[in-house]
Amino acid sequence: MKSFLKYTLATIVGVMIAGIIMTILSIGIVSSLVSMGEKTTTVKDKTVLIIRLENEIIERANNSPFSDLDLPGFAATKQTGLDDILSCIEKAKTDDNIEGIYLNPSTITAGLATVEEIRNALIDFKETGKFIYAYGETFSQKAYYLASAADQVVLNPKGILELKGLSAHRMFYKNALEKIGVEMQVIRHGKFKAAVEPYLLEKMSPENRLQTEKYTNSLWNQMLMDISESRGISIEKLNELADGVTTFRGAEYLLNEGLVDTLKYKDQVIDDLKQLTATRQSKDVRSIEIKAYSKVPAQTDGKGLARDKIAVIYASGGIDMPGSGTDGIDSEKLSRTIRQARRDSSIKAIVLRINSPGGSAYGSEVIWREVKLAAESKPVIASMGDVAASGGYYIAAAADTILADRTTITGSIGIFGVIPNINELMTDKLGITQDVVNTNAHSDILSLTRPLTEFEKGLMQNYIEKGYGIFTSRVAEGRNMTQDAVDEIGQGRVWAAPDAIEIGLVDQYGGIKDAIELAKQMAGLDRYRIKALPELKDPWEEWIKEISGSARMWVLKQEIGEAYPIYQRLQEIKHTRGVLARMPYDIGVD
Repeated sequence: MKSFLKYTLATIVGVMIAGIIMTILSIGIVSSLVSMGEKTTTVKDKTVLIIRLENEIIERANNSPFSDLDLPGFAATKQTGLDDILSCIEKAKTDDNIEGIYLNPSTITAGLATVEEIRNALIDFKETGKFIYAYGETFSQKAYYLASAADQVVLNPKGILELKGLSAHRMFYKNALEKIGVEMQVIRHGKFKAAVEPYLLEKMSPENRLQTEKYTNSLWNQMLMDISESRGISIEKLNELADGVTTFRGAEYLLNEGLVDTLKYKDQVIDDLKQLTATRQSKDVRSIEIKAYSKVPAQTDGKGLARDKIAVIYASGGIDMPGSGTDGIDSEKLSRTIRQARRDSSIKAIVLRINSPGGSAYGSEVIWREVKLAAESKPVIASMGDVAASGGYYIAAAADTILADRTTITGSIGIFGVIPNINELMTDKLGITQDVVNTNAHSDILSLTRPLTEFEKGLMQNYIEKGYGIFTSRVAEGRNMTQDAVDEIGQGRVWAAPDAIEIGLVDQYGGIKDAIELAKQMAGLDRYRIKALPELKDPWEEWIKEISGSARMWVLKQEIGEAYPIYQRLQEIKHTRGVLARMPYDIGVD
């Protein structure tokens, strides 16, 4: 017994000492990171700005000093904000210490419109006369699309360049659901509302295939036009190369076809950069990456801080009901942000930056109301990113002007509801039965263990039709169209930006920089500053969240592997409430 107590006491003391040591070490690490975050970065002359785009690119990243801190065994997803990338390229234009840009993308984790905005910023940068030098061992299709804007595109002699065209894949669950005894009861409006097709069909409906072919070809043609203009290769030739798949053709083939300018190893690339920056061979090329350069203060006009502001309000992710607490768009929080910007007299215009496939129809209506009120008191410009569809378009409809990138996906004006019936799964497969007592005729409406009655179906269909009518009326009012005209181009159909402009859903092409410039003109501003909203969360709070989230994610990924994205989608569905105004699927282009 004495020995047991001795070892127990020793263990407790050991744990306490380890805890104290870990606390001291944590305080030291955090203090070092905070002090590093507070330092102002400076740039020496003859410096090259490096753009690698290794991290996931999102609209706006929280520049926490802890973002690059990885705990052993837990790989956090690192993110870079599109706003930081664009502002760094813009700042580099007038920075005398920046000689040029070294572009080194491989696989880009971002939507096509995001890549297009970066590419346009690079083209604008070239007008200064400074160089853009692109090099890669491997260029994915999106990476090559970006790199094609450079003055020189250099590939490793053993490198790979992907050009194969775009492909859209859909998964259908009808047969699997039938096997486990689950019936998905669907209520919708719109023949193109393909979100429900995976539960009803084994392949795309003709309408869904039509819209998918339409916007996929539109995205591909936009890419080809840009590459053709930059590389001097005809669109016909690029399609011929894509049909033959360049991925496994070898670097010499890519050089002979004009896709790249030259083949060089990394040491030769470094020599090129030394020559471009007039750096002696015995010295290293000075360089700085986006994260560090974002901390370099931008040049000012010497007139002090401008009082007038343009608010850039970010709406990214799925649209949720008020108080949902998810990582998407909380409709209550976003509507409050818009309301505060409307009431702030120093904010002269609002740019609503939307990157959303939609979500809750009710949440979309809540946000739409605040956008409409804001547009009645000051200019409101909607700037669409990779996708602004269904509920994402709903919240844009009340803006004075809508801008989209040429590779933006939008439209999908429609509403649907899905009520599963798991009676067969519960009763026949699992042997679980249920008995119900109701006080009224339909007290158990929307029960998951029985099919909808004809009365309930009619009630739900009427509710969906009413919601669709409200949606189309909002669009008709905002776009100065009749409701019938909106219904003609609505019914859940997805549109690429060129078609959306043609049918009146979008006013003009442009990225977030163009939207800010338009807001400036509409507000009649000479001097202004940008106010990014909503306010980013406290770095400490985000750090704790990242650690706990990364740990949970790591465990799940180890357990379910490649099925993890499906798990994420199921989690979204679990937290969904009410009828939806959402894109039919998540679109990824590469």
